[in-house]
Amino acid sequence: MEPATDAAARTTGTQQYLLFRLLDEEYGVEISRVREIVPFGAVTRVPKREPWVLGVMNLRGRVVPVVDLAVKFDRPERPLTGRTCIVLVDLVVGDQPCLVGVVADAMSRVVTLGQNDIDAPPPFGTPIGLEYLAGLARLDDRFALLLDLDRALASDARSEAVVPQEFVVTDLPEAERP
Repeated sequence: MEPATDAAARTTGTQQYLLFRLLDEEYGVEISRVREIVPFGAVTRVPKREPWVLGVMNLRGRVVPVVDLAVKFDRPERPLTGRTCIVLVDLVVGDQPCLVGVVADAMSRVVTLGQNDIDAPPPFGTPIGLEYLAGLARLDDRFALLLDLDRALASDARSEAVVPQEFVVTDLPEAERP
């Protein structure tokens, strides 16, 4: 059975996005890919990973990799605050479901966007590489950068997911699979 938001999006031509902040920019991901949002907590470093892979966290007994997209996007360092959180998103690595935590400086809001509200990214002028963007959402007098999660969370040009094989969960109940 599919989530109600997915069924509604197909019939209305709209899609919901969770917006969050990284530094001075607002980013968005499809709400259907978001599992939950948790406060930033202890992250254990894992050696020999890309610098933007902060490590892993313990989420109710499950090992979850945590990434900082601001580091991947070559943005300046910033301090953790009381608003810093981790957005847990569903990915599929190969054909296996996986949960990944993405650091956000602050939550913004959930918006519903139609196809007419989303523009293609311009060939220049965005703070991150175009390969990481699915589009630009028009929000009143500004834009939000809509992420292509699969590309943004890829570790290299071959688009191999950042998630090490040992973190891929193969025993998720059917109801929890992306």
